[in-house]
Amino acid sequence: MNQYSPSSLSTDVVNRTYAGVLGKLIGVYLGRAVEGWFYEDIEKTFGEIDYYVNHKVKWPLIVPDDDISGTFLFYRALEDNGYPTDISARTIGDTWLNYIIEDRTVLWWGGLGRSTEHTAYLRLKSGIEAPQSGSIAHNGVGMAEQIGAEIFIDAWAMVNPGDPERAAAMARAAGSVSHDGVAVEAACLLAAMQAAAYTERDIDTLLDLGLRHSRSDALNGVISDVRDQCANAGDDWRAVRRWLGAHHGYERYPGNCPMVPNHALLIASLLLGGDDVQKGLKIAVSSGWDTDCNAGNLGALNGIRLGLDGLSQGPDFRGPVADLMYIVGADGGECVTDAVIETRRVLRTAAALAGKSHKAPTSRFAFEFPGSVQGFQRCPLHEGFQAITKVGNLNETGPENGLDITYHALAPGVTGTISVPTFIDPKPRGVSDTSYFEVIASPSLYGTQTVRATVRGFGSDNPRFRFFIQYFDEAEQLARIDGNPFVIAKGDNELVWPVPDTGGRPIHRLGIELSSEKRLSGRVGLIDLDWSGAPDNLEFGTARELTPALTPWDVTTFWTKSFVSSAKHYATDIYNTFTLSHPDAEGVITTGTRDWTDYTVSSELALELHDAVGLVARARGHKRYYAGIVRDGEVQIIKRRDRTETVLARAPFAFQANARKRFALSVKGETIALAIDGHALLNATDAEYLSGGAGFFIEGGTVPALGFAVRRIKE
Repeated sequence: MNQYSPSSLSTDVVNRTYAGVLGKLIGVYLGRAVEGWFYEDIEKTFGEIDYYVNHKVKWPLIVPDDDISGTFLFYRALEDNGYPTDISARTIGDTWLNYIIEDRTVLWWGGLGRSTEHTAYLRLKSGIEAPQSGSIAHNGVGMAEQIGAEIFIDAWAMVNPGDPERAAAMARAAGSVSHDGVAVEAACLLAAMQAAAYTERDIDTLLDLGLRHSRSDALNGVISDVRDQCANAGDDWRAVRRWLGAHHGYERYPGNCPMVPNHALLIASLLLGGDDVQKGLKIAVSSGWDTDCNAGNLGALNGIRLGLDGLSQGPDFRGPVADLMYIVGADGGECVTDAVIETRRVLRTAAALAGKSHKAPTSRFAFEFPGSVQGFQRCPLHEGFQAITKVGNLNETGPENGLDITYHALAPGVTGTISVPTFIDPKPRGVSDTSYFEVIASPSLYGTQTVRATVRGFGSDNPRFRFFIQYFDEAEQLARIDGNPFVIAKGDNELVWPVPDTGGRPIHRLGIELSSEKRLSGRVGLIDLDWSGAPDNLEFGTARELTPALTPWDVTTFWTKSFVSSAKHYATDIYNTFTLSHPDAEGVITTGTRDWTDYTVSSELALELHDAVGLVARARGHKRYYAGIVRDGEVQIIKRRDRTETVLARAPFAFQANARKRFALSVKGETIALAIDGHALLNATDAEYLSGGAGFFIEGGTVPALGFAVRRIKE
């Protein structure tokens, strides 16, 4: 059993951080459905929005969003660089380049001079380092003073609980990667307020503190006016919104999403909502402008300030969310995640910055926070009558943590199932596209990995328990594979299940089924659940083996989506498995997760039209990895770290055009080894990357790849 242990961070800080992460998700999901709507259209269609309305616009609730991805990716610059307390804008800019895939992940790709973040990315890519990448000098006031400096800022505050000075300093560095002027000042103000909210609840006190971290007299003057308007408005929030529209509407500022109107609305929503989380979010979302950004920032601030109790007042905002989130970046196996996992990461960073340690569960699922379910819900793909009546947390009724699974009237022909997503959803029928953000991910679970769990039986008579997976079969349809049933004894049961081999096809969900040979009602507890390490044998065959219906004219597949590509072109190859093509330097295509440690990745590559080609291992983004490649008449083992490529080992290597060579790149401990056609050619030693995903490397050309395999190296 892997029970949560108190750390050197106080329980209050730990739980407020989790509440801040949840508040961010709740606010974004509330606001996303009407992002970009005019205020008048929201009022006409919905009146006031005080709960989720995604179903009314035919969107799923859990969607990819730049507010979430950017918030929980960019602060990883701290983790990735040894937790510096004085992190620079340049280092954060390098982190942008590591995790962003151009035109695909994190940002709104609206174009140079139209999207501030896209413009800043292009500056970084061209060699203009932060903070110049976001400066008014390079991008103009209209670009530099948009809202984006604020929307990614919450995590920088959460890693500095109770330290508004350092939170504001880090927010200044982070915001200046893409913004300047009043936009950066607003970000510093908000970050200071959020960091101080760990110990201070009073809104006016927090605002006074935040204003000390803003260097903009103009912004501070607007906030003073907003405070006056809110003090005189009573319960009439629309009067304040009308005043904002008249005095600080979008038309008064350059750009398409200016900071000042949105920041003013955020402050007004905080003041008018007070300690009522629902009321504040209602005002932020019902008022239009950048609804998901404003509600997301407000939700994070009030989550920290009011804690989990504050989020539990009013309607159940947490239940539909179930902790789920997407963090869409180049580290594909980290995309399908949840609020508990990301809170652990934030807390590790906060502890490191404070010179402390943080003890968290090592199991992927340990449900250690009050009410947490980590994405487990009644299975949406259940067939027949569903006997599961509730999925909650044991800590709601007692001192221990774990998933509390309540069932009613199990019997022959009636089962209960719960499941958790491990990969992206296919587009549901009747659901429209989720705007301009797509989910780009690798699975978190792969065939031939091993699931381990602790299951608690509460009675002397417990249901049978078995795992199952739902995966995309050869017809690209969801299919189910069941494990053998376990008999659950009273007390804690340690279960082990080798995940079936799916032939490389992605696993969509991991599920649990309860059944009984007689009528049975009650509950069981899932105390923890985990899998880790590379698959024992993940192997892709030819494209036709994976999808028999492929033709030379139709090579559309779903399983290729399990690879995250920053190469310009990456597609199924009807006569091989993949074709990889990239006209420039450093095209990378990866799959896998950060807990893949010791393994061999292999594939047969056709060498002809390219500058360099090979395999990647232990990728942690697309600017940090090892690779074994052929380039310039040599075979090389290289290490990429942001802007720097280091050749760790090299030797001459000649080949004939169109030669097909079997590459095998192995990583074990600090050793990296490359073999071609079974011949060991190079060894190198490096200790920086000890885990990460695997894939391909292509520069200046194209290469067909036949097969792809990852095999765990066992002791």
